Amino acid sequence: MEKKTDICRIEIKGEFSIFSAAALRQQLLDALDTGEEVEVDLSAVSEMDSAGMQLMVAAKKEASVRNKALRFTGHSPVVFELVELCDLSGHLGDPLLISSRTN
Repeated sequence: MEKKTDICRIEIKGEFSIFSAAALRQQLLDALDTGEEVEVDLSAVSEMDSAGMQLMVAAKKEASVRNKALRFTGHSPVVFELVELCDLSGHLGDPLLISSRTN
């Protein structure tokens, strides 16, 4: 976790799945405690399952409850594919995903 000004940045590498969900959940909650804005880089995610997707949705909801900004960036192909498959690009609200649906 890296903090610059009020933006806390997290990079998720490797699996974003049921096997890593508990640790990643805590990391996301800690980041929401730390910064006014949280940016999660997903470019190095190599595998993702429904637990990872649920964690993304829950983190967005938690950020909203706390009135903080949470952005997922650098969506790897596996993340992008699952978000599209679940039709959650609009719910997650990330500019890359929203613009891809209109193209």
